[in-house]
Amino acid sequence: MISLWKEKGETPLECLERFRATRPELVKERMTYAGRLDPLAEGVLIALVGEECKKKEKYLGLDKEYEVDVLMGIETDTYDILGKVTNYQGLTLIKDDENFDELVKIFVGKRTQSYPPYSSKTVGGKPLFALAKSGELDDIEIPTKEIEIYSIKLLEKYKISVGNFLAKISDDIARVKGDFRQKEILKLWQKTLSKLFGQNFPVIKIAVACSSGTYMRSLAHEIGKKTGTGALALNIVRTKVGNYCIEK
Repeated sequence: MISLWKEKGETPLECLERFRATRPELVKERMTYAGRLDPLAEGVLIALVGEECKKKEKYLGLDKEYEVDVLMGIETDTYDILGKVTNYQGLTLIKDDENFDELVKIFVGKRTQSYPPYSSKTVGGKPLFALAKSGELDDIEIPTKEIEIYSIKLLEKYKISVGNFLAKISDDIARVKGDFRQKEILKLWQKTLSKLFGQNFPVIKIAVACSSGTYMRSLAHEIGKKTGTGALALNIVRTKVGNYCIEK
């Protein structure tokens, strides 16, 4: 077992191949990873080598910890910035005195969480992201999973200007390879945010300890629903998988 750091923009497979390229002795070894990370997420990724690949299920069940920046006031179909804006309620609805410290504690405990529409979870042999792209989501029931959030801690509250937000979107989207509707998404963001220059989006940064399979994008989306303003995951960093953390 090897603990790796997946960079923002790369897939878990690209992370494995990047590591393999630095270790000639692994060129012919079988390798796999345990626990996906979204294209724009970064952090700890467990890599298995050789016979250890047979124990993948054991590693898939390990608890996780994350640090997530949740941007308030806007929603997308992917629940992060790599998606089309689906709802913009307006920044005037966001209260400066909102008690986010108490709000996020509502999500602690066991419950059922829906998979994000743009995820690799399969229904009828097809991943949800493929069904979403083809417009078939209305014909199926989005799967759910029993998850548990052990703790959520509010780390910071800050604001990001529309100009800096758009620059971040452009930079992050440019890091992603493959077909993720990048050109279309960037144009839509530019069109949406061009009307909002001079304003700031509130952001909360939270630390989350949870069971395997808990989606941080879905959690950000749920926080937005609870406040009534909408929200998305601006940054996702997986800081720990089981006992394997950033320091290791």
